[in-house]
Amino acid sequence: MKEIIHTDDAPAAVGAYSQATATEDLVFTAGQIPLTPDGDLLDGAAIDVQTEQALENLQAVLSEAGAGMEDVLKVTVYLDDMDDFEAMNTTYESFFDDEPPARSAVAVEELPKGAGVEIEAVATK
Repeated sequence: MKEIIHTDDAPAAVGAYSQATATEDLVFTAGQIPLTPDGDLLDGAAIDVQTEQALENLQAVLSEAGAGMEDVLKVTVYLDDMDDFEAMNTTYESFFDDEPPARSAVAVEELPKGAGVEIEAVATK
């Protein structure tokens, strides 16, 4: 059975989607952008700051679902500029232990609200 995940510790969904959905064993998050829970968009910030906010949002959503960063199986990172990869990666590494999840990083033409990064994950719980 599908469970809808919502927390006030991450930005509210601004469309026809949920922050995450879960089953008994898995959590699928929506893409998280550098939007604070209060609604402040960090689109003008450096990519490391944007990445940190997106990952803090991801962490909050996973926590609400009963999972943590250590439970993440797969991450997809979307960047609007692949030149930002190294800075994103440095911040990204600080959120995962010695056994990081599988990951894809994809360059896209544009992200919602003009963000420089969007991050989604699949986790076990």
